[in-house]
Amino acid sequence: MLRLLLVMAFTVGSFSSAFAMESDVRTLKVERGLTAEGKTCIECHAQKQPGIVSDWKNSRHGHVNVSCIDCHGVDKGSPMASQSCPGVKGTDVYMSVVVTPKTCGRCHASEVDQFSKSGHARASIQYHSPDGRNFKGMTSLIATHEGQGIEKFKSTSDMSGCMQCHGSELKLGADGRPTKETWPAAGVGTTYPDGSVGNCTVCHTRHKFSIAEARKPAACASCHLGPDHPDIEIFNNSKHGHIYNSEGSTWNYASAPDAWEPGDYRAPTCTVCHISGIGALETTHNISERLKWNLWLPKSLVRNSSDPLNPLTGEGIEGREKMKSVCSNCHSTLHADNFFEQADANVELYNEGYWEPALAMKTELAEKKLLKANPWDDEFQKILYHLWHHEGRRMRQGGAMGAPDYAHWHGVFEVQQDLYKLKSIFEKRLKTGKIEE
Repeated sequence: MLRLLLVMAFTVGSFSSAFAMESDVRTLKVERGLTAEGKTCIECHAQKQPGIVSDWKNSRHGHVNVSCIDCHGVDKGSPMASQSCPGVKGTDVYMSVVVTPKTCGRCHASEVDQFSKSGHARASIQYHSPDGRNFKGMTSLIATHEGQGIEKFKSTSDMSGCMQCHGSELKLGADGRPTKETWPAAGVGTTYPDGSVGNCTVCHTRHKFSIAEARKPAACASCHLGPDHPDIEIFNNSKHGHIYNSEGSTWNYASAPDAWEPGDYRAPTCTVCHISGIGALETTHNISERLKWNLWLPKSLVRNSSDPLNPLTGEGIEGREKMKSVCSNCHSTLHADNFFEQADANVELYNEGYWEPALAMKTELAEKKLLKANPWDDEFQKILYHLWHHEGRRMRQGGAMGAPDYAHWHGVFEVQQDLYKLKSIFEKRLKTGKIEE
């Protein structure tokens, strides 16, 4: 009996080995309604990058015969045209390694237009652009201080850090392929040689471009985290996050746009409040549309600009009403009104109780030449930076999104500590007329 079992085991094992196949993606052969070029791309990449093709074949694009060349193909005259892929070399077909919003906009025109009016659209421009719209302090911080003035490292912290969220200013080498200084970059505000701005794959990662993936907090969390804007931590600290973390894995994320409503989920994720259609509100890719305040500037102001390059882009009063409309799908009017009054008071306390006094001290020290030229080597200026850029943002954003620990202990408590430190340094410098060693 034992001998029989061993023979059976060997036979079954041999049978399995003889007929074992590698990933079915690697052997994928396409015979349906695609162009010849499209079929060639898919069958070649199925051998070389099967993970890409696996995502594509399970995507909505794959289901409706949108192939690689439909997105990556460009005209010969495009500033991004290349034949660097062996599959098109020597043919009449030109392609681009990167896909820009101009391509996405051929099918998703409304989404691209909405994005172009949002604060996300300036994410790279605001510190890469040389025309005065950028934050000069950021470019100096990256090259001079973080790169320590060493020429070969002047872009290093940008490559590995800043542009992976903000986006790069994409440059192409002589071979038509993106340079290592500017790509790969997962940043939302990437700018391209064809003049377009944005990166849809930040939220709908390639090559599946899943709507369900974009609706989960993880889509936002890779950028909205950390000491300066801990929005995923704030979400987790809120009651919304509590419910999501308890049962979010059971919710339905696949409903059509403007049909994803309470019932599919029991508490909002980031996109429910800021993007998704809900109740009378339609889906929007303008993440500034439902906001009242700018909560990341040194001083919070109500949004009042139609210019996406303006940090106050949006219409704050109208935006507040839209956000209340989101809340009304689950909460009473009294609940929403009182919550936002609490949040507004928290913002105003930061403005009047902390930022304005701190700025007044800095202004007086500057007039008396009691600030160092290098702000990153000056204790007063470093604390002031943390007061608004770290603790102050946490205070304001924690209050606006229902996270008590971030509004208080990580927020206002640390802001008041910063202010007292600033006052001590301020008084000492005025008394001695010197900058402490």
